Amino acid sequence: MSIAAQTGPATVAETPAARQVYTTPKKRRAGWNVLGLITAVIMGFPVYWMIITALRPSDEILSFHQKLYPSSLTLAQFRRAMAMPNFWNNAKSSVIISVFSVVIAIGIGLLAAYAIGRFHFWGKRALMITLLVVQLVPATSMLIPIYIQLNKAGGLNQYWGVIAVYSATTLPFSVWMLRGFIVNIPKELEESAMVDGCSQLSAFRRVILPLLAPGLVAASIYALMTAWNEYLFAYVLLQDNDKYTLSVWLLDFNTTRGTDYGALMAGSILIALPVVIFFLFVQRKVASGLTAGAVKG
Repeated sequence: MSIAAQTGPATVAETPAARQVYTTPKKRRAGWNVLGLITAVIMGFPVYWMIITALRPSDEILSFHQKLYPSSLTLAQFRRAMAMPNFWNNAKSSVIISVFSVVIAIGIGLLAAYAIGRFHFWGKRALMITLLVVQLVPATSMLIPIYIQLNKAGGLNQYWGVIAVYSATTLPFSVWMLRGFIVNIPKELEESAMVDGCSQLSAFRRVILPLLAPGLVAASIYALMTAWNEYLFAYVLLQDNDKYTLSVWLLDFNTTRGTDYGALMAGSILIALPVVIFFLFVQRKVASGLTAGAVKG
């Protein structure tokens, strides 16, 4: 066999057409990376602008010549925001309402999801469809009926009224998410625990509950963000300034003399920080929860 014949395949592999075939996936990947970077910059720019506005001096915020970076950094906007009336009272209200809403929604949702995922009963499919339809209905469309019912029940301007509304709002999603986890847990694990002497409740507590940790965290994040950031129901159902949540507290920065943008941005950051910090602690379980719960069911 000649040398040309032996080197033939290598020569073919180095032709311009072959090199174009090999470089096309790299160019395509680079194009998607550039597109993703541009999208990230567009989505992250409002957050960046909020942060630098909160750190700018007041004279730069109102200047006609805006820059992408502040000439100096100051915490005066944060001090002024925290010095606003009712900040600490509204923070306490947000914590109370959010914590109780999450606990109630996840507690009831866990029991409902376990019943739907493990037991067979009449009307099960209709119940699941009802939960899905209720989740699709905008909560604001039910504002007037909710207001009338709470008024008759004495729940206006009371924490428990807002907590009941937030818990009911997040309950359908919590049930659907937790059900996806429960159906993915083999039933044989419970049966083995019951063979070893555990009751149904004990098997649920010792076997199922630890395996549901990612789902519980993911559902809790959703319920917490809904209760913490919600504005309309808190504004309508609560009436005392010291009972408002922090999302309503932001209205204090809009005065007859204009909007205090620096303190408003600082207040927005203060409101977002608790959820961001909590998410950073549980982000691994949230990532696994959002994927594992959607595999089956």
